[in-house]
Amino acid sequence: MLVFYDFFLILYKFSISLASLWNPKAKKWKDGRQDILQRIKDARSQFKGPLVWFHAASLGEFEQGRSLIEAIKLHYPHYSILLTFFSPSGYEVRKNYKNANMIFYLPMDGKKTSNEFLEIINPSFAIFIKYESWHYYLSALKTRNIPTFLISAHFTPNLVYFGIVGSFFRKMLNSYSHIFVQNNDSIKLLKKYNVSVNTSISGDTRYDRVLEITSSDFKNERIEKFCQSAQVIVAGSTWDEDELLLKHLQEELPQLKLVIAPHDIGKASIERVKSNFHNPILLSENKDYDSNVLIIDSIGMLSSLYRLGTLCYVGGGFNPSGIHNILEPAAYGKVVIFGKEYWYSLEAKQLIGLGAAFSVSTKQELLSTVELLLKDSDALDAKNKITLDFVRSNQGATKKIMSYLESNMILKKG
Repeated sequence: MLVFYDFFLILYKFSISLASLWNPKAKKWKDGRQDILQRIKDARSQFKGPLVWFHAASLGEFEQGRSLIEAIKLHYPHYSILLTFFSPSGYEVRKNYKNANMIFYLPMDGKKTSNEFLEIINPSFAIFIKYESWHYYLSALKTRNIPTFLISAHFTPNLVYFGIVGSFFRKMLNSYSHIFVQNNDSIKLLKKYNVSVNTSISGDTRYDRVLEITSSDFKNERIEKFCQSAQVIVAGSTWDEDELLLKHLQEELPQLKLVIAPHDIGKASIERVKSNFHNPILLSENKDYDSNVLIIDSIGMLSSLYRLGTLCYVGGGFNPSGIHNILEPAAYGKVVIFGKEYWYSLEAKQLIGLGAAFSVSTKQELLSTVELLLKDSDALDAKNKITLDFVRSNQGATKKIMSYLESNMILKKG
């Protein structure tokens, strides 16, 4: 199986190089790895002493691990933090994140590369977030007896670990020193497939992160003026299919205000979003006119915007990859609506079961759901409270992981 894995790595790198000729994201992936080991070596030389390596596949995984990064930085400031990303969608957004000392793309996995990388950074321990595992990196970490952890893991039968070639990938899991999972179902699944790695239930660190965001200040006079004295739907991380449903909502309920933050704010994407709605306003435009649609064409504020919504809609639910982060609006005590592809989201299933989240498949379903929720403010308030109580009841994963690292002398005072 290792031969096929090596072939996959070669094929993936070749495909990205080819796609970089016309695809901007692929070009960033390729260009970001030019002379990567030398650049990491130069950066590491500026930070002496112990180092923690965090790896996140993309932006969502970073947000999942962010509360742990910041807890270590706060309580153990003598540790340097190296943060690596696999995807441009993570690196390009967080390359200036202030709580990491070094931020790079992860060099492509390989026997030689992984050993050179670890020789350069010499981490005290390593933390991978949620899913992503790389054979050569994990093997090299284990060979060097470097404690390695997977946090906020959520295992389901459809993952590669349990498929046709699952045995190879399950061996990677045994390279971890400890896996912190979100729930008992994950532990049962690992036991069923005889994965013998040490595990414990910590919960999901995203709950800690989204609650931290709600306590931060947010002021934007233009957005607040647009939303004032109106019922507002804040729609985040939307794709084209989501926007077509929201367009119908604009047509049928013109008294509603829509704040739409697309998942892609590139020029072509924003033009597409504009074309889906009647008379929309862009946040970046220095003008105001009568409109019930405001398009957010800048990054970094979505998680704070949800507080302004009477209801919240989260996009991605018409793509095979599924919905984006519904915990961000839920942390404000907001009922959440999303599309039909939510199979991998444990919190979506749980909130639907509590009657505080709703999945829709058609524009008529969205309209009916919104009308039903808005016609009874007392009932909506009750659902909002259920949502907030749910998020608060699930916080604490960061504290559990920190306690483990401290009690097992993984984290040491300087």
